[in-house]
Amino acid sequence: MNNFKKIGLTALAGSLVATSVYAGEMSVSGSASWRISNHAGTDGGKTMAMGNQLTFTGGGEMDNGMNVSLSFILDQGDDHPATAASTANNEARADSSPFDSHSITVSSDAMGSITFAGEGASSAQNTIDTTAAGDIWDNTFSGYTKAGNASASKTLLWTLPSMVDGLGVVTSYNMSTAGEEATIGYALTYTGVEGLSVSYGMGEVGDTTAGTGGREVTTMKASFAFGPVTAAMSINDYDITGATANEEQSSYKVSYTISDELSVSYGSETHETVGQTYDEEFEQISVSYTTGGLTASVSQTDATNASGSGDEQEKWNVGLSFAF
Repeated sequence: MNNFKKIGLTALAGSLVATSVYAGEMSVSGSASWRISNHAGTDGGKTMAMGNQLTFTGGGEMDNGMNVSLSFILDQGDDHPATAASTANNEARADSSPFDSHSITVSSDAMGSITFAGEGASSAQNTIDTTAAGDIWDNTFSGYTKAGNASASKTLLWTLPSMVDGLGVVTSYNMSTAGEEATIGYALTYTGVEGLSVSYGMGEVGDTTAGTGGREVTTMKASFAFGPVTAAMSINDYDITGATANEEQSSYKVSYTISDELSVSYGSETHETVGQTYDEEFEQISVSYTTGGLTASVSQTDATNASGSGDEQEKWNVGLSFAF
């Protein structure tokens, strides 16, 4: 009887070892940042901020040759809105859960990759709608509230297998929520010419209000790198049928790589809103130095009509970021 138990345990141990091979591996990467800013404007003054994030990724190959991968992020600066409980208790904090973006991806050479993503997900159009200058208003001032897009909490993304050399195609389906209907989107990116990248994407804006069809967001962008110089431009158009505040963001940026570690850039953004007296205009000069996992950056940003009312603002940033 004892021998039988030993044989059974040995077989079970061998089975568990074999299963662990198919389970793949998990890995963790992280980042941290520190920044000091001086804002000469409506919320003027010097401020300091920090960020930290851990990204867990892993996966493995199944018996049928398909690959499965998992990703999720822990982020203390998670962008959840304040909960009702914390608001009622006058607690100046965001949602206490640091659990951020998370997704599961199944892929193969024949079908491409299919990703189901939770919080932090983007529609196909959202994946390319960062302005050429890098969302100056979003990242430098108080954040630019553009026309709404599809739900970012339940998204199905399909990256098609390669059909034309250099052409990438992504489609998306964003599930409905209590406040908006289900939507679809797509993005095309061509990189078949050395140094060139051209993208076009379109998405829908979900809404449960009757008669508001034709709500579309379109992104067009291109960049070309020639030696140490890279030039980029982009246009984001928010066409909301029946709305009085359609919007367009136009942007460009020129970057010069001085060395493998040092680069300098100049970027510009213009935000036009139908019915608004002034266009919002932003300019930014930045310098960054990278060595190993450390990046040091300095930037100066000037804003004209930042709130659409003829005001002017200035802001400089000095920051350090670490990747590990």
